[in-house]
Amino acid sequence: MSENPLPIPGAENPEKLTGLKKGSIKKVAAGIPAVVSALEMTVGEAGFQRGMKALFNLNKKGGFDCPSCAWPDPDDERSGIAEYCENGARAVAEEATAKKLTAEFFSQHSVQELAKLTDYEIGGQGRIAQPMFLPAGGTHYQPITWEATFEKIGRELNKLDSPDEAVFYTSGRTSNEAAFLYQLFVREFGTNNLPDCSNMCHESSGTALNESLGIGKGSVTLNDFYQAEVIMILGQNPGTNHPRMLTALQKAKANGTTIISINPLPETGLMGFNNPQTVAGVLGFKPGLTDIFLQVKINGDMALIKAIELLLLEAENENPGTVFDQKFIHQNTEGYSGFIQSLKHHNAEQLAAQAGVPYAQVQEAARVLAGKKKIIACWAMGLTQHKNAVATIKEIVNLLLLKGSIGKPGAGTCPVRGHSNVQGDRTMGIFERPSAKFLDSIEQNFHFAPPRKHGYDVVECIKAMHAGEAKVFFAMGGNFLSATPDTRFTAEALQKCRLTVHVSTKLNRSHLVHGEEALILPCLGRTDKDMHEGENRFVSCENSMGVVQLSRGVLTPVSDQLLSEPEIVCRLAQATLGARSKVNWNRYAEDYDLIRNDIERTIPGFADYNERVRQPGGFYLPNCNRAGSFDTPDRKAHFHIASPEVQALKDDELIMMTIRSHDQFNTTVYGLNDRYRGIYNERRVILMNTRDIKNRNLKDGDLVDLHNHYDGVDRVAHKFVVVEYPIPEQCTATYFPETNVLVPITSVAEKSNTPTSKMVILTVTPHQAL
Repeated sequence: MSENPLPIPGAENPEKLTGLKKGSIKKVAAGIPAVVSALEMTVGEAGFQRGMKALFNLNKKGGFDCPSCAWPDPDDERSGIAEYCENGARAVAEEATAKKLTAEFFSQHSVQELAKLTDYEIGGQGRIAQPMFLPAGGTHYQPITWEATFEKIGRELNKLDSPDEAVFYTSGRTSNEAAFLYQLFVREFGTNNLPDCSNMCHESSGTALNESLGIGKGSVTLNDFYQAEVIMILGQNPGTNHPRMLTALQKAKANGTTIISINPLPETGLMGFNNPQTVAGVLGFKPGLTDIFLQVKINGDMALIKAIELLLLEAENENPGTVFDQKFIHQNTEGYSGFIQSLKHHNAEQLAAQAGVPYAQVQEAARVLAGKKKIIACWAMGLTQHKNAVATIKEIVNLLLLKGSIGKPGAGTCPVRGHSNVQGDRTMGIFERPSAKFLDSIEQNFHFAPPRKHGYDVVECIKAMHAGEAKVFFAMGGNFLSATPDTRFTAEALQKCRLTVHVSTKLNRSHLVHGEEALILPCLGRTDKDMHEGENRFVSCENSMGVVQLSRGVLTPVSDQLLSEPEIVCRLAQATLGARSKVNWNRYAEDYDLIRNDIERTIPGFADYNERVRQPGGFYLPNCNRAGSFDTPDRKAHFHIASPEVQALKDDELIMMTIRSHDQFNTTVYGLNDRYRGIYNERRVILMNTRDIKNRNLKDGDLVDLHNHYDGVDRVAHKFVVVEYPIPEQCTATYFPETNVLVPITSVAEKSNTPTSKMVILTVTPHQAL
């Protein structure tokens, strides 16, 4: 790669190490330490009164939706005292902070100076208080009026030779209303270049589920958790990434559910949970969650599931009709015979060895599943970010189909989404490959012809910018540079743009690695009041189980120069499209009910949107799988055939997966600790197996450099600390975004095109000073 200095984490300019401190791996998640951590950050950032007001209204009926993960609220319990978790509280504290960045701040700090900060330090500066502009050749962002901002963006967009030279990215935080308007504007402008954060996380889930079951969403509700006989959790760390899920698991376990956890790391949240909202949780009684823990090698999941399926097939052959749900299979599925024949070509013991799980443990899991019919399978990015991710998720579906565990209470699919409203954005049409049916509805209702050519997803848009084929980059939220793969390549791509624009609440690294010109558009957050003519307006979001509910902020914004995302889109559309637009953007900016009315007539499932979203708890969207049907061409669920991949490693190679620390949500870093894993005051670490450390003549605490050579490109992340950890041999784990620099832009999942951030081939060498 080129050696020009770029201010990106993990590349040629590694941050100074902050001093690793190690403690013991925690056995139980949450409890009083979680409460203390959440309150300390909330009060420290927002002050007691402002912070407590925000927490009191978080995930409450009539309050605002958590800006963190997409885990649902209990249908009948949303008015509970504290329906939020530690990381949700910290996300609120980040947004509710009283610190703000004025024009004076930017005049005192150059872009180059700010870029030397860590992502943690950048995010801690405060809320952006007014629009900011970086002119060509400029060293400092400078204030700009909103009118001049939209005029500049519109002018640059209209100068393009083709609308396809613009990219319009979306973060999962964006509300339904803003997302619908955004895609409407982009399509009237003339492109389907609508990449979003889903492309990097659960695109594999949507692809697999659509092809197998006819809908790209999970089928279960929270009430299904409480009726399940078995809950399988694969490639997920709920204690850090979706802590409120632990409450549902604890309730399910109390009802007699067996929990099987499958993961390369023995994550604390999978093992035990002290619910701080109960007396037993405060006192530490009955914290256990997982009944069977299967510690797979990285990407050993398909081999493990196939081994279980083979053992179930043996049991079914011994007692026909008692293990598989033959009636369900006959009435509702296609491909069963071919799948069974392919399964017989495998050997269960060999598959278990390939997965890295002792055969006796696989047999134990199969015995539990053999006699159960109500099974839920949950998964997250530990499955979705592999080359064979789509096939692996289809294998999980195969298992559920064998058991008839879809379309009945207590059973089904549960892809656990990582960002609030990422699922809702896709429902609203944020997708680079929209269906003909969706585009037909747009054309019928808005009287313009939307483009039919597919647009760029995240990986494709990065390549297009790098090649000079995309010249304007517009991001509705998010921290694109820190979220994406191959950080150096992506940074170079952004720098080749004529203009980069970010709609943001806080400063992030993507503002500091920019195009020839750059704009920051500060917007209201979930916690902020959205006042218009004396009314505090609300927006709506869809959680990971398909519930749409309102979100109304409660805090006075830190600046009167912030605009809501819907208003930003409306003014952008007016400045760009002008009189040629068929849409009355003014009325949308004034009345969000009118946006919801047009969503209702455009997208199925939103009948009586304005009425139902105002009901406590909102409403469920239709879900064919939940109703026991399958929206595939033949109206059947489909078995799929695949074989586990065997990753052949050289003697000096390891597999790396990127993970989050506990003081982190997506690219937002709240602190330097990962207390469940016993890692404190340092993020530049690599978790390694004891034998792998010894085989490389290393020891715990040594400094190393990490190398990836995919496609002949030398990618390096310098100066990481070796941490001895209970992870399978030849497997390692590091935090993102620090090691995104090692994730190749050209290594993606088949069909979904998701970057393979959980399957990076690595060599580790002693650190060489730069």
